[in-house]
Amino acid sequence: MTEAPLSGLRVLDLSRVLSGPYCTALLADLGAEVIKIETPGRGDDSRHFGPFRDGASVYFALINRNKKSVALNLKDARAQEIVLRLAEKSDVMVENFRPGVAARLGMDYATLSKRNPRLVYLSISGFGQEGPHAGWAAYDLIIQAMSGIMSVTGQPEGPPTALGESLGDLWTGLMGSWAVLAALQARVRTGQGERIDLGMFDALISMQMTGLANLLATGQAPPRVGNRHPVTTPVNTYRCRDGLVALVVPGDAQFKALCEVMGRAELAADVRFLQNPDRFANEAALRAAIEAWSGTLDVDDVVARCHAAELPAGPVWDLAQAAGSTQAAARGLLRSVPHPVFGDLTVVPQPAKFSRSPAVPPVREPSLGEHTGEILEGLLGLTREEVEALRGAGAI
Repeated sequence: MTEAPLSGLRVLDLSRVLSGPYCTALLADLGAEVIKIETPGRGDDSRHFGPFRDGASVYFALINRNKKSVALNLKDARAQEIVLRLAEKSDVMVENFRPGVAARLGMDYATLSKRNPRLVYLSISGFGQEGPHAGWAAYDLIIQAMSGIMSVTGQPEGPPTALGESLGDLWTGLMGSWAVLAALQARVRTGQGERIDLGMFDALISMQMTGLANLLATGQAPPRVGNRHPVTTPVNTYRCRDGLVALVVPGDAQFKALCEVMGRAELAADVRFLQNPDRFANEAALRAAIEAWSGTLDVDDVVARCHAAELPAGPVWDLAQAAGSTQAAARGLLRSVPHPVFGDLTVVPQPAKFSRSPAVPPVREPSLGEHTGEILEGLLGLTREEVEALRGAGAI
């Protein structure tokens, strides 16, 4: 039987909260064995983040699917040695300590690469390993605020607004998984691992293609435009009788088709709307004309009429509507797994579908330290007595 794409890959995960754990969850979704190192007693901070069901964190469960948990006291030299031994037997290590912490713990790349030259070592931090802000503590909101993404989010008359999801963390985690796979491919050629330095600030700036294009073309920071596209018109959300519809009309031919759908064919010849720069300059008048039509119809009716004319359109859904849609069901986006606390847990694994490689059946998140004995005995060869001695000493 064909194996999962990353079957046989071992990842040592010393990250916590979101960016690093999301990165390693994506790798685990594709078959990698992910060994998550956590602090005894408390574990990853995100175990204590809401929302909760029956006392357990749903947030932690979603991000740490398909992993194994080993509880180590990293302040203890014996636990530090266990990390070094695990790194010797791993392909990848992921950490998101503040710069300098890994070195103080004796588990930085310089140390580990001597014991395992093939190790791919990913360091995720807020601002990267150098620069004037490298030592700053970074959370998603800080990175959104400083990267410029907040400055273009929200209505023009309102203040800068954070995105409705922790995109700085998640995009960095996604970029981290991409970088790890690139380094593993390079290792096939060179036989050597390497360190990857990934900053959330860098990652979030790099994704703003439309804003960067405007900045580099004009020298001016792009403004907030609400749901409008900053270049093309009409690309926006419009009021209907029962909600909002999203319309994308990218060119002159499509605009002519929209005018015909609206029963306002004459608008295509209006000098205010002849070409995109005209439509952009007269967006308020064009919006009023579109909503004079769409506001008399239900969202589904507007979408159907646009689709009949091969115009891109869709309803504005909330997350419950999106996750509960027939499209999400047809794609199998949400998967249910047995769970000792929740009964059943719905998870959302990585979405890519492979034609030859089978999907990895999702497994619930581990309880704290659930696999400590299994990993130390089965992978490192410690005896049960040695494991119990470490536990009694507080090292694990």
